[in-house]
Amino acid sequence: MHRTLGRQRQVFERGGRIQIGNYLSSGLSPNTMRSGINVLVLGAALALGGPQSAGLSSFYEGKNVSYIVATNAGGGYDAYARLIGPYMEKHLRADHVIIRNVPGAGHLVGANTLARSKPDGLTIGTFNAGLIYGQLAGNRSLRFDLRDLSWIGKAAGEVRAVIVSARCHVTTLDDLLAASEPVNFASAGIGSASYVDTLLLAEALNLNIRIIPGYAGSAAEMAMLRGEICGLVASASSVENFVGAGNASYVLTVGGRIEGVPSAFDYATDERARQIVRLVSMMAELGRVSAAPAGTPAARLADLREAYRSSLEDPALRADAARARRPIDPAFGEEVRDLVVAALDQSPETIEIIKRAVASDAGRASLSGRNGHEVELASATF
Repeated sequence: MHRTLGRQRQVFERGGRIQIGNYLSSGLSPNTMRSGINVLVLGAALALGGPQSAGLSSFYEGKNVSYIVATNAGGGYDAYARLIGPYMEKHLRADHVIIRNVPGAGHLVGANTLARSKPDGLTIGTFNAGLIYGQLAGNRSLRFDLRDLSWIGKAAGEVRAVIVSARCHVTTLDDLLAASEPVNFASAGIGSASYVDTLLLAEALNLNIRIIPGYAGSAAEMAMLRGEICGLVASASSVENFVGAGNASYVLTVGGRIEGVPSAFDYATDERARQIVRLVSMMAELGRVSAAPAGTPAARLADLREAYRSSLEDPALRADAARARRPIDPAFGEEVRDLVVAALDQSPETIEIIKRAVASDAGRASLSGRNGHEVELASATF
């Protein structure tokens, strides 16, 4: 049975041990806030109504499932995991589904952690599907083949949006296109979808920008508020509240439409540019994916897929998602694997574009635009 509200427990790792302690809704304890990896027990927090999934095995009863999130707490991937986790717990009839934030290197640390986890059905994870870019470019830090993961599903595709800060001298797309000096753009770590999307769009549209990687989760928004950063390429749902509060404005979309905002396709002036924009749009379609390690037993994977489907189709989750303004547009199992395989099946010309876009020299490089602009790359300092 699920616990009622008010008895949520915080679980965190310290020295390889999981520790549990109570906390109140007014905030976490200082020790918990200082823990190296944020891990949240989701199931104890919620009394979820509605039927549980029929046809699942009893394997998960009384067991804990780790849900690895390859970012810090507070970003879009974290929000989706915390939305879905309690419902996975309900439909699996698991004791707890535990969110484990494992950030670093543009989702690589979390994804590699997932890939090398024991394939026993008790570890799943979510990370940016833009790691496909890294595999296409031959990134040796990606220590597994994305085709080999046991794909569970995706919660939604994600329209990409280019936003600019209200504190920046650049306020419109015309300003950005006409910028004579490089405009500071934030991204997650080198190799992340945020990083590569930004580089590819800059090359396709000849944007004069300086990309500063290393802003995970909501750190880019905080940097905008401090005036350190002017622009950001991100999923539209992740920045909707930030934009809605007047802190930034949309200037361009990729992979979908936002009313009143132009599409990158409208500014792709030749086939090469359109090819790049199509690739970014494909990454947007994949969106919020979840997977288990390669080699997860077929029976366990079937349970995970069925529980994931039941969770995403649960009316209560849909209501929670609507309140949180998180779009739900799911796909499941082999359909998601097929999307990943198709995304990895690119022409040599497209692969060369990606390799040039992600090339860096000790964290700093430049990518020449066709009209003399250079996309500068720099490293964030924290």
